[in-house]
Amino acid sequence: MKRILVTGGAGFIGHHFINYLLTRTDWHITSLDRLDFSGNLNRLTNIIDESNNRDKAKKRLKIVFHDLRAEINEYIANDLGDFNYIIHMAASSHVDRSIEDPMSFVLDNVVATCNILNYARNFKKLEKFVYFSTDEVFGPAPISINYKERDRYNSTNPYSATKAGGEELAVAFQNTYNMPVIVTHTMNVFGERQHPEKFIPMTIKNVRDNKLVSIHSNAKKTKAGSRHYIHAEDVANACLFLLKQEYASLKNEVDFGGAKCPKFNIVGPIELDNHELAQEIAKAQNKKLNYEFVDFHSARPGHDLRYALDGSLMKKLGWEPKKNIFERIKDVVNWSIKNENWI
Repeated sequence: MKRILVTGGAGFIGHHFINYLLTRTDWHITSLDRLDFSGNLNRLTNIIDESNNRDKAKKRLKIVFHDLRAEINEYIANDLGDFNYIIHMAASSHVDRSIEDPMSFVLDNVVATCNILNYARNFKKLEKFVYFSTDEVFGPAPISINYKERDRYNSTNPYSATKAGGEELAVAFQNTYNMPVIVTHTMNVFGERQHPEKFIPMTIKNVRDNKLVSIHSNAKKTKAGSRHYIHAEDVANACLFLLKQEYASLKNEVDFGGAKCPKFNIVGPIELDNHELAQEIAKAQNKKLNYEFVDFHSARPGHDLRYALDGSLMKKLGWEPKKNIFERIKDVVNWSIKNENWI
């Protein structure tokens, strides 16, 4: 049986990935988390309770508490054991907090990444180490530009800079120690049990309560910011797809630009601006959208109007999101209204 370690397993994306593994594999899963601002053990409790075989799911999932700002000492290492796969999703990811306290993001996203890489580099059975990066390392995207995996970086805030730093460490460990590292970039993931500070759960709640929704826009307040939104289950599906790929067989099909470390963009099906998204959320609740455009882009440093990734490489390999994005939005709205404690 395969063994997989998911760092940040009690986080938003991490718990969706663990849930996907529980339903699609027979692997033994270990979640490594420190349970702070982002991590919430109730997420894992919920997915276990909702499992078709609760007792079996509990036996397959092990939870280990550790702060990756500190190295993994021999006691933690003995508790964890060896793994076939490591998915490094643990990170701090809030732009405003990174602007207020950049050093904490260096510790969480760079130092922590070095610690987990260093722990894993001597594994004899390690098949893949996935570093979970972000679209924000590329910076703002002009209209009609979608960044490919190996385009230049242009970090516009400490959060994205530290994610780029962690990514380069992962590449360095591939080059130096011949670790089987791959890198993914994704953008604006949404879904059930997301932290209520994020735009979608916040908008769901504000629409439900007939409150004003603030829409990130340009300086003239005429155009909303846009993203390629993607549901967390689609991200989980893409990650499992990549774990099962044999990259040696793809050399004639995929140009990695001479670099050893493969990189892949996991991209939502269509680009939506935040006004369109808010309208869909209101529509799902049969309510009118009360909104205002807010010029975050000029007033607050590090907030970019548009991010965009090119998803053609994953499509070439045979992967793309399975479900219509508008159905996904409606599902999340309905679930959130029924489970209001999460918003």
